[in-house]
Amino acid sequence: MPGSWVALLFACLAFTPSLLPRGGPFQGFVSGLSAAIGYGLGCLGAWLWREFADRPARTPRRRAWQGFFIAAAVALTGALLLGWHWQQRLRELMGMPSPGRAGYLLAPFVAAVFFFVTIAMARGLRGASRALATWLSRHIGPRAARVTSGLAVVALTALVASGLLWDGLISAADRTLAVQDSMTDEGVVPPRTALRSGGPGSRSPWEFLGREGRNFIGRGPSVEELSRFHGTAVKEPIRAYAGFASAPDAEARAALAVDDLERAGGFDRAYLLVVTTTGSGWVVPEAVDAFEYMTGGDSAIVAMQYSHLWSWLSVLVDQERARESGRALFDEVYERWSRLPPGHRPKLLVFGESLGSYGGETAFSGERDMANRTDGVLFVGPPNFNTLYRAFTDHRDPGSPEVEPIYHQGRIVRFSRRPGTNIPPASEPWGDSRVLYLLHPSDPIIWWSPRLLVKRPDWLREPRGDDVLDQMVWIPFVTFWQVTADLPLGMEVPAGHGHVYTAEHVDGWAALLRPEGWSADKTARLRDLLLAR
Repeated sequence: MPGSWVALLFACLAFTPSLLPRGGPFQGFVSGLSAAIGYGLGCLGAWLWREFADRPARTPRRRAWQGFFIAAAVALTGALLLGWHWQQRLRELMGMPSPGRAGYLLAPFVAAVFFFVTIAMARGLRGASRALATWLSRHIGPRAARVTSGLAVVALTALVASGLLWDGLISAADRTLAVQDSMTDEGVVPPRTALRSGGPGSRSPWEFLGREGRNFIGRGPSVEELSRFHGTAVKEPIRAYAGFASAPDAEARAALAVDDLERAGGFDRAYLLVVTTTGSGWVVPEAVDAFEYMTGGDSAIVAMQYSHLWSWLSVLVDQERARESGRALFDEVYERWSRLPPGHRPKLLVFGESLGSYGGETAFSGERDMANRTDGVLFVGPPNFNTLYRAFTDHRDPGSPEVEPIYHQGRIVRFSRRPGTNIPPASEPWGDSRVLYLLHPSDPIIWWSPRLLVKRPDWLREPRGDDVLDQMVWIPFVTFWQVTADLPLGMEVPAGHGHVYTAEHVDGWAALLRPEGWSADKTARLRDLLLAR
């Protein structure tokens, strides 16, 4: 009975709004697992109370169950209706169409399935523990047998879950996506120019670039498109890339990518951009296209792949490879860049989005290091565990909110939800070498943290962001699970929300580069161009 009441509470709380809108089946999945967590916590609490009070378990009366089922029907109906209302409001904030009530009514049924399956699995483990305790009691004391069997089942379950199931799933995903890495998207063909990896004279063969590497090399604005935008002749941009299969480790891939960059003349351009990719090797097209448009093609971009996994999954399991990749690539570029005469060096920029920002940060020790060794840094949608982002946010100036913090009066590092407006603190001077973080209040990648289990974050103490409902509140355990469930939905919302950054890249580069002759009109035109794509 105590477990059932807490399960009911957690199931109802799971209908409270989170960061991103959900469909009915997915809401049911979240509610069902939340109810199972609540059931476990309720049973654990009741057991601890009985142990401390030295009371035996009591069988609930029939009336108690009748009262529970009546309360459950009323509470779940109310939660379902409120949940639908909040989901609709959240979709309105993000400009998303309504999926209709019929699909949302599936939520309670899906929740029941996941709840009972999870409880059945837990009871199966309990049965295994009791069977083992019975066998052990023939050889040791009954108390020792119960403790030993419980610890053995817990340890074995943890090993199976982490070592076989989790690692097996990750390995299977990696193998499956590695196969996809050999595919080439329709319309993507090897370049005919020597200014791109995979083209004539390249040291990175086309077939070793990987799927996302080939997309990065085979796409992007042409010289004709750049010239038409600027109304004058421009240079052809340089793009260099090394795929995961190109070399055995991060340092070797970095050396290969920079070799190809140097071969193509990347260090002779006016601007040089170092990109740390997301897990699958994805280079954000809006970010690099905006960079090439804004620099008039007088630019070079270098990047490399370090994994096959999706971005949101890489956030959870591929942090070490992201760190190695980001540090290795920037160090290799910086070493060769620093050998050039000071008057013949291109402006050196760094970019990273999502896990790419985590990898990009690892090349630096702090804000001064970034300012001293680069001409600008743009990090977008940083995960909550980013070392420097976390340090800047935790030590922000008093009174500034976590969703848009101010660090050291914005002298080097600044944060913005909407970089097309004045980036705070607008009244304070911002140096020539600038660092800019772009954040969406509804981006779960930014806010997901194990600390959500037991601690209310500042972003839920302060006024909510403009695309987050005021009704979203922190609830122990529940909020952590809610935001965890938001992670795979981060790219399923319109541009400007969640983890979807598009036109913001234009405004971000405009704030950092400030190229000669660039105007607000060009920024608006480029923003519209990228959004239209």
